[in-house]
Amino acid sequence: MSELDARVLVVMGVSGSGKSTVAEMVAERLGWDFAEGDAMHPQANVDKMHAGIPLDDDDRWPWLEVVASWIRDHLDSGTNGVVTCSALKRSYRDVLRAPGVVFVHVAGDNSLIEDRMTARSGHFMPTSLLASQLATLEPPQDDEAHITVAADRTPEEERDEVIERLGLEPGVR
Repeated sequence: MSELDARVLVVMGVSGSGKSTVAEMVAERLGWDFAEGDAMHPQANVDKMHAGIPLDDDDRWPWLEVVASWIRDHLDSGTNGVVTCSALKRSYRDVLRAPGVVFVHVAGDNSLIEDRMTARSGHFMPTSLLASQLATLEPPQDDEAHITVAADRTPEEERDEVIERLGLEPGVR
């Protein structure tokens, strides 16, 4: 896959998989724009998750449209970018999908992800919602432009794998 095939990377996975860390490191290494999809949630979604209530599709659609708008803006302007988004279902990815978008699924063992969620502080997603995210997750299929990266290594190793497998060059805008 060439750099032109991967104008926008959507780093996806369940909460606690490490997608934000990997995404930010990939964007920094490549010199691409970075956006944290969680920061695009409306306050009502944040409040709901903080209270331990899983989001439903009605909560997610408006948020996904905001993320999709960020992606479209980057594609339309020819600006490379990396954005995080759980993108748990294929139907959610369908909202984000466009020529030039590649999904990077950060996937890991459930106990590893739970340990990571327990160890982090200051995030609105409680560990109690991990089970609902895992139940919702529909991993990307062969007909979707994606790669899967194992979350059981250092973030630097995961970053390097993403860049290598997508054939991206650091510093190429």
